[in-house]
Amino acid sequence: MAANKSFTIVEYFGGDDGYRCGYCKNEKGNFSHGMWSHTMTVQDYQDLIDRGWRRSGKYVYKPIMNKTCCPQYTIRCHALKFQPSKSHKKSLKKMNKFISNGELPTGQDDAEPMDSVCEEARPQEPSKVCHAEVKCAAITDIQKEVAECPTVTEVQKEAADAAPTGPETTKKDLMSAPDGRTTATSTKAGAVMGADPSRPPCRKAKELRKERRLQKEQMRQKADGVSSIVSSTPPTPTHASQPKTLEDFIDESLPDKSSHCLEVRLVRANPPSPQFKASFDASYQVYKLYQMAIHKDPPDKPSESQFRRFLCDSPLEAEYSPDGPEVGYGSFHQQYWLDGRLVAVGVIDILPTCVSSVYLYYHPDSASLSLGSYSALREIAFTRQLQKQSPKLCFYYLGFYIHSCPKMRYKGQYRPSDLLCPETYAWVAIERCILQLENSHYARFNQDPDAGDARALKDVGRAMVLYRRAVMPYAAYSRKRKGSSDETEVQQFAGLLGQDCAERILLYRA
Repeated sequence: MAANKSFTIVEYFGGDDGYRCGYCKNEKGNFSHGMWSHTMTVQDYQDLIDRGWRRSGKYVYKPIMNKTCCPQYTIRCHALKFQPSKSHKKSLKKMNKFISNGELPTGQDDAEPMDSVCEEARPQEPSKVCHAEVKCAAITDIQKEVAECPTVTEVQKEAADAAPTGPETTKKDLMSAPDGRTTATSTKAGAVMGADPSRPPCRKAKELRKERRLQKEQMRQKADGVSSIVSSTPPTPTHASQPKTLEDFIDESLPDKSSHCLEVRLVRANPPSPQFKASFDASYQVYKLYQMAIHKDPPDKPSESQFRRFLCDSPLEAEYSPDGPEVGYGSFHQQYWLDGRLVAVGVIDILPTCVSSVYLYYHPDSASLSLGSYSALREIAFTRQLQKQSPKLCFYYLGFYIHSCPKMRYKGQYRPSDLLCPETYAWVAIERCILQLENSHYARFNQDPDAGDARALKDVGRAMVLYRRAVMPYAAYSRKRKGSSDETEVQQFAGLLGQDCAERILLYRA
């Protein structure tokens, strides 16, 4: 199927007013720019998250990094180069042990943080509301005409504390494609602190014993007056043992009669597939229990409508490409069914160059399984699987890295990983960034003082707008609206997007 021809249509809201921070609890310290996205292409969203934007439902926001109390840096992991740490392996083995013999750990894993890879979505609360209808008869390719949508204020309230988790594993992992087919695969979201990268790698006791024997032999030979040739060269192992890969741990063979069975299903959220619709109530019930147990929400807060707007609605349309993954691009729910019972759901976006984690929730009864760490590892493996079908899709985005919030630092343990420079939008290895963040909560990571934003806005007149059902550049719109007073706002909006995106994304003008 050929790639869909569609447009991104948004309404922009400024970022002048501060609101409560979900990380440090500062009542007016969190600042961000925001826009309501009626519809969005996956390429536009890929370009936006590579400029520091993130979505919560259909609301897309960008923290004002040098102003907000807890700067949120976009983080990505190089999925193809990832090697699990000792802590990661422990989480995978724990899950396999539970699946094989039913042994359930007691209590929460000390290494697992409260917050997961799923981002704590805290978009700005604007005073404006979305326009009820945005229709453009002149653009026949626009697949989605914007219908009623809630106020962005409602969405901001609903983007409650995001947290951790993930799901489980089993003797046989299955992923259901949108058409109901099942393909061998795996997935999920979550997180955990890995091994300390500053410490040297552990050496096997066998190697240390060999080295000590060699040293003793050399000393004996010197004492006997014998010159040793071996002394100048390190011992070479008889066979180079290849370290086990992430997939080796996940696909570890289990006994024929395992205590549990886990099935992982990938269902498309937008447009909702039949499998998504059939499991909606079960998914919502798990979400409600999770919010009440983990985030202490009152029973009436995690309502069905809030759940729909926060985790089911997405501006991303389904898109397919000959060189893309078989399941296509867009927004999905990954459902973890343990012995036929839904225990966890991860919300992800599959984009042209990455799998992006949106949110993850699980049944409170499964809290002892280190689901945060396990699920993140499964999503990295899933990214690697998709890369075999789509060579450009090789990154795993963990949302935001917040160094000023200790509970959110665990994301930096999925390495190798990069942070996005908030000024030049260049990717910088996290090891270099952390050194700067230890001294200042806000930092420009790009060390080249002459470097700038390669996609910076050069001509606001070429930014595209949607006005009276017609698409036109802002320069033409300004001529039609003589004495237009919105140039400052459009300039700010287009500057945040960059020239390329500003020339593709349609800004709605009333």
